[in-house]
Amino acid sequence: MTLAPDLAARFAALVGPGQALTAEADIAPYVAEWRDRWTGRAALVLRPADTGQVAAIVRLAAETCTALVPQGGNTGLVGGQIPDMSGDQIVVSLARMNRIRALDAPGFAMIAEAGVTLAAVQQAADEAGLLFPLSLAAEGTATIGGNLSTNAGGTAVLAYGTARDLVLGLEVVLADGAVWNGLKTLRKDNTGYDLKHLFMGSEGTLGIVTAAALKLFPRPRARATIFAATASPAAALKALALLRDAAPGAVTSFELMPRIGLDFVLAHVPGTRDPLAATSPWYVLVEIAAQAEAGFAAGVEAALAAALDDGALTDAALAASQAQARAFWHLRESMSGAQKGEGGSIKHDVAVPVAAVPDFIEAAGAAAITLVPGCRPVPFGHLGDGNIHFNITQPPGADTDAFLAGWAAMNEAVHAVVARFGGSISAEHGIGRAKAALLPGVKSAVEMDLMRRLKAMLDPAGILNPGKVIAGETPPLPSTSG
Repeated sequence: MTLAPDLAARFAALVGPGQALTAEADIAPYVAEWRDRWTGRAALVLRPADTGQVAAIVRLAAETCTALVPQGGNTGLVGGQIPDMSGDQIVVSLARMNRIRALDAPGFAMIAEAGVTLAAVQQAADEAGLLFPLSLAAEGTATIGGNLSTNAGGTAVLAYGTARDLVLGLEVVLADGAVWNGLKTLRKDNTGYDLKHLFMGSEGTLGIVTAAALKLFPRPRARATIFAATASPAAALKALALLRDAAPGAVTSFELMPRIGLDFVLAHVPGTRDPLAATSPWYVLVEIAAQAEAGFAAGVEAALAAALDDGALTDAALAASQAQARAFWHLRESMSGAQKGEGGSIKHDVAVPVAAVPDFIEAAGAAAITLVPGCRPVPFGHLGDGNIHFNITQPPGADTDAFLAGWAAMNEAVHAVVARFGGSISAEHGIGRAKAALLPGVKSAVEMDLMRRLKAMLDPAGILNPGKVIAGETPPLPSTSG
């Protein structure tokens, strides 16, 4: 089923010549995520240039009960940005809305449109002598609208919080086409409900974020990047405590990596090399930042020496240049993609209390191996905030399709361990299509009822990203094929 030609023409007229994509080849990049796990079909892809055009699209969609799927840089991992297979849905790409509208250096604030890439926001802040701390492996492609709609986390949550903690205000197109302009840059505004938090993390199901007022921070004048060996996740946690206590500044990142993950990177990512002479079962990548340069290097070396003397770390390399620091980070950022070279990989983006991470990794690894003997757990990620990407690589030589067919069973086994530790089945990637059916199993009846009521109130026709987050909880859409 597809949109009737006259309706498709009405939508196309709203965005101007060349900005309504209808050819299958042109649509293809917008209907599949980069791992090809989630694919769909779209009636067309619309590329609005401004908030007014987005509002016009939504008004027409509301009038005709046409489903819309907002999309940023298409870097999401749970299918939230991908249409279903009906062919009736329209993808609304915000990539052309890529202006930085304002930068207020004295006020430490920036207003950026939804299609600005995260890397561009970081660069604009840096050029003003400031810092926007959100950082992701996909930051060159991921957009601010997508980051906020999924409440992205990244590598600096330990010091700065998730995406929702970095926002002062939003501009949002609502399901009837009305525009809420909440782009205030106030640090204090205690006038009723804080509406912006409804839309951050809602994955475009309650409204389409078109711009954001972002918090900026002083740019660190000194930074140290350390790649270190450690005996275990428990020892890594001890090292984190020691470094946070002794370092001359803030520990902004603390990433955990297993040897098996590093081996995968060294084997499958050209140009990488092992930073340390001897192997270790576990590693941490640490970043420390400070506003003062005086005494910083000596202080970092002293803090690192204390962790080594204690035995929390067993070896370490302190980056001597920006190039070496980037090489260290490249190892960490390649860990997910490198697993492709080993065959199938079943992913989990979970969080548990920080103190529980070592026990969780042990218990979840045991559960995975019990379910699929010979499988290879690759737990890595943001130890400092409890977010572990608990990926399971297929046994060597196993049939990839057969292994991936057990995705749901493996999810169930790992998520059961997450539940035992009071954790979350989605730490930073969102719910999307991948986990919508799982949500009622981890949310209380009261929580699910509140979410359904919010969706029904803000999007009564169910036109905004249907089938995502609370799939099956909204009324079916009437056919738009005739």
